[in-house]
Amino acid sequence: MLRHPTAQQISQRPQQRRLNSALWRSLGAVGLLLALWAGYQLTGQPVTLVINGQSYPMRTHRLEVAAIIQAAGLTLQPEDRMQPPLDNQLAPGETLTIQLARPVSIEADGQIWRLLTHQPTVGKVLAEAGLMTNPRDKILIEGQVVPPQSPLPAGQSAPALAKGVTHLLAAARTPQGTVASARPAPVQLIIRRAVPISLHDGEVSNTFYTTQPNVGEALLEQGLTLFLGDKVTPGLGTRLSPGMRIYVQRSLPVTLTVDGRHIKTRTRGKTVGEVLAQEGVALMGEDYSRPPASQPVTAEAMIEVVRVRQAVEVEEEFIPFESEWIPDAEMEIDQQEKRQVGVTGVIRSRTRIRYENGQEVWRRLEDEWLDQESSTQIIAYGTSVVVRTLDTPAGPIEYWRKIPMLITPYNAATSGKSADHPQYGITRTGLRVGFGMAAVDPKVIPLMTKIYVPDYGIALAADTGGLIVGKHIDLAFDDHQPLPDLYGWRDVYMLTPVPSADKIRYVLPQWPPQ
Repeated sequence: MLRHPTAQQISQRPQQRRLNSALWRSLGAVGLLLALWAGYQLTGQPVTLVINGQSYPMRTHRLEVAAIIQAAGLTLQPEDRMQPPLDNQLAPGETLTIQLARPVSIEADGQIWRLLTHQPTVGKVLAEAGLMTNPRDKILIEGQVVPPQSPLPAGQSAPALAKGVTHLLAAARTPQGTVASARPAPVQLIIRRAVPISLHDGEVSNTFYTTQPNVGEALLEQGLTLFLGDKVTPGLGTRLSPGMRIYVQRSLPVTLTVDGRHIKTRTRGKTVGEVLAQEGVALMGEDYSRPPASQPVTAEAMIEVVRVRQAVEVEEEFIPFESEWIPDAEMEIDQQEKRQVGVTGVIRSRTRIRYENGQEVWRRLEDEWLDQESSTQIIAYGTSVVVRTLDTPAGPIEYWRKIPMLITPYNAATSGKSADHPQYGITRTGLRVGFGMAAVDPKVIPLMTKIYVPDYGIALAADTGGLIVGKHIDLAFDDHQPLPDLYGWRDVYMLTPVPSADKIRYVLPQWPPQ
């Protein structure tokens, strides 16, 4: 069956032809720009940039060595090596070779040396810096001990350089600084000098060399086991110096139970009290120990500290006050006045409790009394409705109530239903969503109420929403309009006529908070 085009289809054909013509003109302009850009790139001269052994072919319109280095964003140091020299010019197809020196910092003898070097091993770097080591010294790189003949860690592969040269290949230039990370990663060397130490552990004495910084770490390095009761002179945190003498005085093993902890320690004390003092455990108030503090200490002694405390608990039982709301016809709507402050009632009791090692052993009620009686809070709210006139850009309007509300925008597309849903774009009252509609909380603004919102105009409260609660209003817009950046608190005017008293909610919720 032959179908004839409609009048609307015939009228749309010239418009479609104009759109197609404009599209082809735009594509032609873009293609011309791309062709000009590609031609500029192909006219560049080929050269090869080799940095630390890695080659990067490129094209450039400037063949001076200095210009190529500047375009690559490289900052050279006197220690860096380059062939050919900086003042030369490359011929097309030639290679510029750069060997960047490795940054190294050396921490030794309380000083720091910094240098750029091409030396391959740790020992040669130290020699270049004029530093000597002996076999007992330790050399550390990233916390790991390495021998002098160890090679320096491999430098980074310079991913930023490769990216930069890719831009050189495409545009014959690179923004300044894009290849700054081409220099090999810095290396930090730390030299710890070995010093001789004399150790006197009871009746046993010996001398050893160590690179540790203090007494405690030196003894740990020697595999010496220390207990809490042992005495080390000088203290464990003392910094080592050549020829230092360390004395260890051993003690008896005991077990101390205190404050929920079981401490296996050693002591040089003679009595239980001296053990407690050594461990910094004080008996306060009614605290006591088993065995008593005066009893002599023996090997493997078991000492328990019993913590005793008495506490007085004052408990409160609250009697909440009630609120009474009373209407006041002399007071205008949305005005409130607290006529009587509510007071919470309180019943208090006092109990004495004794605890030993945190466990309750007894409790005794000492007193109970009514500390405060409750009283009702009385709040008066206005019920007087006054009709007023507001001048608007569209002319004067009459309103009977003004409510500060949180304003947000919405349209059918943001209402939570897909476009193929049968209720898409339909409000709670059956009307279609569009400019001049508003979603409200019906407990605040009854549905089908006319309102006025500054900078929006008159709207009909025709819709609701799950998130529209209390003093929150959603202003509707048409789907073809972009939603405006509309968010904030504004006064919303409820227009006349004034509803009957039974339709008015005189006390509004205080949500959301302003």
